[in-house]
Amino acid sequence: MRILVTGGTGFLGSAFVQHAIAAGHSVGCLVRSTASPLPEGVTRLTGTVGNPPWTTIEAFRPEACVHSAWIATPGVYLESPENDDWVTWSQSFLEGLVERGVTRVVALGTCIEYRITGAPLSDHSTPLAPVSRYARAKQRLHETLRPSLEAQGVSLAWARVFYPYGEHEHRDRFISSLLRRLRAGEIVALRTPTSVKDYIHADDVASALAAVLDHAHDGAINIGTGTGVAVGDIARILADRIGRPELIRLPEHPVADPLDHVVADATLLRSLGWSPQVTLERGLDRMIQASLP
Repeated sequence: MRILVTGGTGFLGSAFVQHAIAAGHSVGCLVRSTASPLPEGVTRLTGTVGNPPWTTIEAFRPEACVHSAWIATPGVYLESPENDDWVTWSQSFLEGLVERGVTRVVALGTCIEYRITGAPLSDHSTPLAPVSRYARAKQRLHETLRPSLEAQGVSLAWARVFYPYGEHEHRDRFISSLLRRLRAGEIVALRTPTSVKDYIHADDVASALAAVLDHAHDGAINIGTGTGVAVGDIARILADRIGRPELIRLPEHPVADPLDHVVADATLLRSLGWSPQVTLERGLDRMIQASLP
């Protein structure tokens, strides 16, 4: 399959690109710069989602698109006005691809589009109630894009990704930030240690997106393991692994987390024959090794 990937040099996009190449697909990456490093064999498509290089894209002749590009900087992305721009850019870009022959689209949404209920979040029955600008923008793109693509017979998989982690994540994401502080000998005071999240390694996100694409899945689908882990447990595992358990401090009165139980119902994803291959312990060990000087 000829796959165009946006965000192909980013955290999740690059993991998918590696997976797709290994599976024998032809991959083209939309990148801002001619200097952006790409794996051998990947076609460089220099441009942006907001200003696509249509002539180069037409020459590549994509059949499918995995749209992972979006603003994602920790501490910035949740309420950034740029989220609204990404809705406009993404809709125009994806509709332009369909006009040029793309028949399968996988776009990355987010688990925090859902109303948090305390139960596993279902891709077909849990109501949506996004509370951040980022999540509202993702939901709006899905709602506006679906009828347009559906009318043209194009499959649109809306992949709601849960809590991805891995060796190449942004240094300020939770696990990388925690590792950095522990290695520096800093006391880590956790505010919401009992908050439960569904952490999924980037390699497993990549294989899940590939399964969704291969099956031409149409509709929303959760990209998560189906298993939750408390934030405090992750902190304790990391601290124990690097021999600094004394640095973890648990609060006497934990702060309430509005996202206190964000765990996927992964039934639909697993029905495609997918299962996670990187256990949490193995994934954390890989991150610890990658963080060594």
